[in-house]
Amino acid sequence: MQTDLGSVIKDERKRQHLTQKQLATGICSQPMLSGIEKGTYTPNAKLLIALCNRLKISLNKISLAQNFAIGTSDNLNQRLASLCNAHDYQRLLAFLERQEVLDHIETDEQLQAYYYYHGVANFQINDSITDAEDDFKMSLTNARETGNSVLTRLGHVSLAVVEAKLGHRDATDKLVNESLEGIHNINYEEDLNIIFYLSGFLFFELQRWDDVIDIVLKGIDFATEHNSHYMLANLYHILARVADLKEEENLRNEAETRERTFAELFHEKPFDRF
Repeated sequence: MQTDLGSVIKDERKRQHLTQKQLATGICSQPMLSGIEKGTYTPNAKLLIALCNRLKISLNKISLAQNFAIGTSDNLNQRLASLCNAHDYQRLLAFLERQEVLDHIETDEQLQAYYYYHGVANFQINDSITDAEDDFKMSLTNARETGNSVLTRLGHVSLAVVEAKLGHRDATDKLVNESLEGIHNINYEEDLNIIFYLSGFLFFELQRWDDVIDIVLKGIDFATEHNSHYMLANLYHILARVADLKEEENLRNEAETRERTFAELFHEKPFDRF
């Protein structure tokens, strides 16, 4: 499986049953898109952002590769996955608060997953993020019995996103570090790719550009090392957004290493040509 930028775009286009013409219309020519997908032409950041927007590759709406069970009922777990994949957070929250759901929770891991999803729903739909903060903390409380699993790492990085929005820099950095600690030494699951993306996303929100670039590039390497496409399009998208925003702010005092990084990704020096 190839994990270059062109194949990521091609796979996502095919997954959405779009033709090259449908994706390219109003953005670029079909031959240019064909060249991007074949790897003979690499888009600059603005073009990549436009393609990501057309493909609905969102910065703040992502789906797990594999959802976690919140109870003993297969039907309820399938309903959970359906609501999560549809990003229907209002209905997700209502679903999680049904007594039927609560009655089927039996293990610490299921309770941990329950509070994780409750936190995700609260974060997405409530103006106050303190409820989401409490939910993620409750999820991590139950993690004491399940160890530093993929779900626990997701809990750490999700709580880091909340702490970042609250302006708690030290807590944010600590939680990000905890989510990534030893990540190369555990059995790989595709949901681990999200750890790198969410870390990059929260640094993006904080305008910590150096940290965004560092963690996102590590995420691309991590996914590629495991022959995975999952979240690669999102990771490339956020890199393009950083490049575009930095040009807007006329921040041209970039280190040579960072310019080489973008040149390798986009085959150009983005700060000169946007």
